[in-house]
Amino acid sequence: MALTPEAKVKKKVVAVLKDLGAYYFYPVTGGYGTSGVPDIVGCYQGMFFGIECKAGKNKATPLQQLALDNISKQGGLALIVNEDNIGEVAICLNQIPFGR
Repeated sequence: MALTPEAKVKKKVVAVLKDLGAYYFYPVTGGYGTSGVPDIVGCYQGMFFGIECKAGKNKATPLQQLALDNISKQGGLALIVNEDNIGEVAICLNQIPFGR
Protein backbone atom coordinates (compact mmCIF):
# COMPACT_ATOMS: atom_id res chain seq x y z
CA MET A 1 0.00 0.00 0.00
CA ALA A 2 1.35 3.42 -0.95
CA LEU A 3 2.01 5.98 1.75
CA THR A 4 0.07 9.22 1.75
CA PRO A 5 2.16 12.40 1.35
CA GLU A 6 1.66 13.18 5.06
CA ALA A 7 2.66 9.64 6.05
CA LYS A 8 5.89 10.10 4.06
CA VAL A 9 6.64 13.25 6.08
CA LYS A 10 5.93 11.39 9.34
CA LYS A 11 8.24 8.55 8.28
CA LYS A 12 11.08 11.00 7.59
CA VAL A 13 10.54 12.83 10.89
CA VAL A 14 10.59 9.51 12.76
CA ALA A 15 13.87 8.61 11.05
CA VAL A 16 15.38 11.86 12.39
CA LEU A 17 14.01 11.20 15.89
CA LYS A 18 15.35 7.63 15.88
CA ASP A 19 18.75 8.87 14.73
CA LEU A 20 18.83 11.33 17.63
CA GLY A 21 17.68 8.72 20.14
CA ALA A 22 14.63 10.79 21.10
CA TYR A 23 11.65 9.32 22.93
CA TYR A 24 8.52 9.79 20.84
CA PHE A 25 5.13 8.31 20.08
CA TYR A 26 2.05 8.84 17.95
CA PRO A 27 -0.87 9.79 20.21
CA VAL A 28 -4.08 8.08 19.17
CA THR A 29 -7.12 10.01 20.28
CA GLY A 30 -9.77 7.88 18.55
CA GLY A 31 -12.54 10.15 19.76
CA TYR A 32 -11.53 9.76 23.41
CA GLY A 33 -8.67 12.22 23.64
CA THR A 34 -8.18 15.90 23.09
CA SER A 35 -8.61 17.18 19.55
CA GLY A 36 -5.68 18.95 17.95
CA VAL A 37 -2.92 16.91 19.61
CA PRO A 38 0.20 16.93 17.39
CA ASP A 39 0.96 13.90 15.21
CA ILE A 40 4.16 13.09 17.12
CA VAL A 41 4.94 13.96 20.73
CA GLY A 42 7.99 13.11 22.75
CA CYS A 43 10.94 14.23 24.79
CA TYR A 44 14.57 14.88 23.92
CA GLN A 45 17.24 15.92 26.41
CA GLY A 46 14.56 16.99 28.88
CA MET A 47 12.55 19.02 26.34
CA PHE A 48 8.96 18.05 25.57
CA PHE A 49 8.11 18.43 21.89
CA GLY A 50 5.09 18.23 19.64
CA ILE A 51 5.41 17.88 15.89
CA GLU A 52 2.53 18.37 13.50
CA CYS A 53 3.27 16.81 10.10
CA LYS A 54 1.76 18.29 6.96
CA ALA A 55 2.11 17.60 3.26
CA GLY A 56 2.73 20.35 0.75
CA LYS A 57 1.18 23.68 1.60
CA ASN A 58 -1.29 22.25 4.14
CA LYS A 59 -1.56 24.26 7.35
CA ALA A 60 -2.39 23.30 10.92
CA THR A 61 -6.05 23.43 11.85
CA PRO A 62 -7.06 25.99 14.49
CA LEU A 63 -7.18 23.23 17.15
CA GLN A 64 -3.77 21.91 16.11
CA GLN A 65 -2.31 25.41 16.23
CA LEU A 66 -3.84 25.96 19.67
CA ALA A 67 -2.22 22.76 20.94
CA LEU A 68 1.16 23.79 19.48
CA ASP A 69 0.82 27.27 20.99
CA ASN A 70 0.05 25.72 24.41
CA ILE A 71 3.14 23.50 24.15
CA SER A 72 5.27 26.56 23.37
CA LYS A 73 3.76 28.57 26.23
CA GLN A 74 4.79 25.82 28.65
CA GLY A 75 8.39 25.84 27.41
CA GLY A 76 8.12 22.92 25.00
CA LEU A 77 9.16 22.79 21.38
CA ALA A 78 6.32 22.93 18.86
CA LEU A 79 6.95 22.39 15.15
CA ILE A 80 4.93 22.16 11.97
CA VAL A 81 6.92 20.07 9.52
CA ASN A 82 6.46 19.40 5.80
CA GLU A 83 8.67 18.06 3.02
CA ASP A 84 10.54 21.36 2.80
CA ASN A 85 11.61 21.77 6.43
CA ILE A 86 12.22 18.26 7.78
CA GLY A 87 15.84 19.26 8.39
CA GLU A 88 14.66 21.77 11.01
CA VAL A 89 13.64 18.92 13.32
CA ALA A 90 17.25 17.89 13.98
CA ILE A 91 18.45 21.50 14.04
CA CYS A 92 15.86 22.54 16.65
CA LEU A 93 16.33 19.47 18.81
CA ASN A 94 20.12 19.70 18.69
CA GLN A 95 19.93 23.25 20.04
CA ILE A 96 18.45 21.97 23.31
CA PRO A 97 21.04 22.08 26.11
CA PHE A 98 21.56 18.58 27.50
CA GLY A 99 19.47 18.10 30.62
CA ARG A 100 17.95 21.54 30.08
